Amino acid sequence: MPDPVLPVPVLPAPVLPVVVIRPQPGCAATLAAARALGLVAHGYPLFEVRPLGWDAPDPASFDALLVGSANALRYGGPALAQYRGKPAYAVGETSAGEARAAGLAVAGIGEGGLQALLGSLRPGHRRLLRLAGRERVALEPPPGVAIAERITYASEPLAMPDELTALLAGGALVLLHSAEAARHFAGQCDAKAIGRSKIAIAALAPRIAEAAGFGWAAIASAPRPRDHALLALAQAMCQNGDGPDA
Repeated sequence: MPDPVLPVPVLPAPVLPVVVIRPQPGCAATLAAARALGLVAHGYPLFEVRPLGWDAPDPASFDALLVGSANALRYGGPALAQYRGKPAYAVGETSAGEARAAGLAVAGIGEGGLQALLGSLRPGHRRLLRLAGRERVALEPPPGVAIAERITYASEPLAMPDELTALLAGGALVLLHSAEAARHFAGQCDAKAIGRSKIAIAALAPRIAEAAGFGWAAIASAPRPRDHALLALAQAMCQNGDGPDA
């Protein structure tokens, strides 16, 4: 009697790990969202956010606030209470939520960054107070609009832990949320002699991808500067094999 014909086992394709390096609490939020999509995600914050002392100008001197980062409000401290009730323009939904929590009246929520948001100011909002981090994108105000800045926090870079170094050596897809993170991550890879050809990059915006430099296994930017768009890009890159040896 002939031996039975057994089916050929189908082996699963190698799973490309996704790495999130943004500071907390954003790291945990992105990590949870990535895992909800079925991605094998790991969180290694390479920045630590700390508040900076700042002098709060007279609220009456401004028509509205401009918020390009949720951390600008999270780390704003007691001085933020002076601006309760003031209109605020937020770069995204997360920063808008922090603005509401701080007692601000959200006047607009951006889709393509702060510069684009400046094109949709309400009439009468010509004097803006921008609350920002130490590393920030330069803005060009529209004619007749004046922007004052106050720096409320700084993201301090951290050294790459050995566990992350070992993970990257086998290949990974890294999510980059800022140009500062892109430059720091690239520098850490070079300092630890981690070959860029093993690592794929998914960036929140083209300028962030540009800041990461060259030599990566693959690099792409999200169609919109939103976390859900970045995660959709990461999911597509994993499915398409846009990683090491692809």
